Amino acid sequence: MKVPGRRLVCCMLVCILCAGMPEMTARADNNSTIDSIREQINKAKEEKKATEDAKKATEDNLGGLNSARNSLQGQLNSLTEELMEISENLEQIENDIIEKNDEIWETQQKLELAKETEASQYAAMKRRIRYLYEEGNQTYLELLINAKSFSEMLNQSTYIQKLQEYDRKMLLQFKAQREAIEELEARLQEEKEKLDELQAQAEQEKSKIASSVSSTRSGIAGYVSQIEDAQAQADALAAQIKAQNQNIAALQKQLEEEIAKSKLAARSAWRDISEVNFSDEDRYLLANLIYCEAGNQPYEGQLAVGAVVINRVLSAVYPNTVSGVIYQNKQFSPVLDGHLALALANDRATAACYRAADEAMAGYTNVGRCVYFRTPIPGLTGTQIGDHIFY
Repeated sequence: MKVPGRRLVCCMLVCILCAGMPEMTARADNNSTIDSIREQINKAKEEKKATEDAKKATEDNLGGLNSARNSLQGQLNSLTEELMEISENLEQIENDIIEKNDEIWETQQKLELAKETEASQYAAMKRRIRYLYEEGNQTYLELLINAKSFSEMLNQSTYIQKLQEYDRKMLLQFKAQREAIEELEARLQEEKEKLDELQAQAEQEKSKIASSVSSTRSGIAGYVSQIEDAQAQADALAAQIKAQNQNIAALQKQLEEEIAKSKLAARSAWRDISEVNFSDEDRYLLANLIYCEAGNQPYEGQLAVGAVVINRVLSAVYPNTVSGVIYQNKQFSPVLDGHLALALANDRATAACYRAADEAMAGYTNVGRCVYFRTPIPGLTGTQIGDHIFY
């Protein structure tokens, strides 16, 4: 029978115990230290897997960036070679233009000289003709008629003829020379125009390739920046994975220690149930814990939770009282999240929970000497009752 005064005393006891406990972090579904560690390990492995996936994606991206950069570097090398070739060709064209300008200048000088020579020869010829035909106001016929002898007449005629032939020959020669020089000048000018066109084309091509080189270099610089960022990210993820591995190893070690403790509890000295005296406060506390942990479970599951608590009381590894076991640091989530305190304040334990507490305190167990229980997870073996597995 439940006594109101006793309930008040029990609630005060709960408040005193909760106030005296160190600060704890609530973790849903963790019913034991081992469960908590396993949850942490699983979460750490999931986080590590996510980090590894992110690292792989970063490395794949890094590979793509390196490939793109190498491709651009190949293009840049090709463009640089082409630019050097065009620059060399342009330099040759410029030298050719300089030489062609020199040739044109020399040809123009020769042309001027030829024109002056032709003009001088033409002037000399005119003076000779004027002399022959106008000297002494005598005509060509009079010179022949006034010859003193036939021989002198022939000599006069031959002399005049040779002078004419010489003048005609020299005029034709100077004219041909001038025309040849003019043709040479025209050809040189045409060649220079072609060189000028080649120079303009080369300059345009050089400017185009130089622009491509600049653009490609900018692209490479952009990829280099992205590669540096991706590499830094990959390095950071690698460091994070290393830290996660260390954390998992530490948790695994802690888990092994807790499992060893559990096995030790199974092998340790156990008291007989007759050696333990249970009070009404123990019954009240245990029934409400059963309600918090398995109130929605079948009766067999409620009895199993009570048996786990009593098994710990009987084991030399755990505290030897019901309250000591239930309030042991980080063992039962309803203690950590405050649900047990609320249940105790309102006595939410059902008749089935009180029945399970009574049977457990009487020494009945349907899970042997199990000292842990939780919701099932892969790889955890034990006796499953309802939504819990006992081990």
